[in-house]
Order: sequence, then C-alpha cells, then structure tokens
Amino acid sequence: MTESAEAPELQRRRSAALRRRTLRRVLPWAVIVGMFVIWELLVRAFDVEQFVLPAPSDIFAAGWRWRWPILDNSWQTLWTTAIGFFIAVIIGLLGGIALGSSSLVYESFYPALIGFNSIPKVAVVPILVIWFGIGTVPAIITAFLIAFFPILVNVAIGIATVEPELQDVLRALGASHWQVIQKVGLPRSMPYFFASLKVAITFAFVGTIVAETVAANKGIGNFMLVASSRFEVPLAFAGLLVTSVMGIGMYLVCTMVERRMTGWAMRGMDGMAQTQM
Repeated sequence: MTESAEAPELQRRRSAALRRRTLRRVLPWAVIVGMFVIWELLVRAFDVEQFVLPAPSDIFAAGWRWRWPILDNSWQTLWTTAIGFFIAVIIGLLGGIALGSSSLVYESFYPALIGFNSIPKVAVVPILVIWFGIGTVPAIITAFLIAFFPILVNVAIGIATVEPELQDVLRALGASHWQVIQKVGLPRSMPYFFASLKVAITFAFVGTIVAETVAANKGIGNFMLVASSRFEVPLAFAGLLVTSVMGIGMYLVCTMVERRMTGWAMRGMDGMAQTQM
C-alpha cells in the first residue's frame, strides 16, 4: 500500500478512535440525564403524589432551598466516610498481604473473616453507641467495618494466586519469600486492589449513612431522617442525590489513581477492546 493510500486509512482510524473516546465520556452523563427525564415524565404523566415519589424538579428545588444545611451535613458525611475508608485501605492492604503471603494464615483466618462479614453492620451500631456514644466515632467505625473486607479479600487473592512456576523461577534465582511477594505479588495484586477500592468507597458511604440515621446528630443520614419525619420527601430525596454525587466523586478519584498506578493493566484491556472492535 502506498503512502497516499495509507494516509486516509490512518486518518480514518484516528477519527474512529476519537469518536469512541468521545462516546465513552458522553454516554454515562447522557444515561443519567435520560433517567431523570424519564422519571420526571412518568411522575407528571401518572400524577404521582409528592409524598410518594417526588419529581426530579421538586427534588432539585428542595435541594436548592435547603442548600446550606445540606452542604453542612454532606461535609460531615464526606469527611467521616473518608476517614473510615482511609483506615479500611490501610488495614485491608496490610491484612491482605498477611493473608495472601501464607496459605496457613489464609486458611486459619478466612472462615472467621467470612463469619464477621456476615454480621449485619446495622446490628453493630447500637453496640458502638454504648462504647463510644452518639456522634462521629460510630459512623467512622461502621464505614471502616463495611469497607475493609473487599479490600482485604482482593489483595489476598491477588498475592495468593501468583503462578507457582514464576515463584519457583524466582526462588531458583535466589529470591526470598518476601522478595517474591514484593516484586511479583504486590504488583500483580494492584488491579485487584484498586478494583476493590471502587467497591469499598460505595460501601463506606452506606455504612456512614446507616450509622448517622441511628447514632448521630449531624450528617446526611440524620438530615434525611429528620426530613422524613416531617414528611418532606423531596428533601429526603435531595439527601440521597447528594450522597450519590459524593459517591461518584470518590469513585472517580479512585479511578484516576488506578489509571496512574496500574496503567499497564488498563493499556492491555484497551488493546483487547480495540482488537475486538
């Protein structure tokens, strides 16, 4: 193929790649907008009462009218969740390394961890109130308890599933057990780790909101509880909307860090997708 024939083909491929990237960026927002539009139309078409299911326009109006109390309470929820999530990341990462590096430790502690994770965290909140009182501490601990388990499990699996052949080669070259984990196990577990972060941050918000509805005098959970008790349903939905926005924001932060830290894995996935297309 001559250069004159290659140039249009190359330009066509670049244009197609640009369209795909633009579509990937625009489509999620288009889906969200479309959901709100359909929601608004259905509520108006069936004349649903506001206390049953408010329309998005009513929710946005209530959110704007109460914007300063919502911002104050959302800030409380955000930093409470961030602290619990940060503690979960540290303990989950260290615990995952300990579990994944030893089959004996893994088999000894994993059943106990499964049993602990099976306990509904909302049942733990009253106990935390007895220990620490009503306030921020029970919400932080609840966010941590819900968030740390997926991090722990994913890191442990990433390290424990290193290929035995690769371990044998490294040990034959004189690498110690810790060097195998450090040079191979940890890098291999990073995609698992960041995938678990994106799941754990949403769980952390759930834990914070649950604790705030039971054992707090401030935060979005408490704000929604008060709004519901006064039958201000649009305001309660506004609290839900703010919580989802905070969750999406933290999810995007985790995604950006993931792309920087595990770009090699992302490039491999992008290459496979382009080959299939």
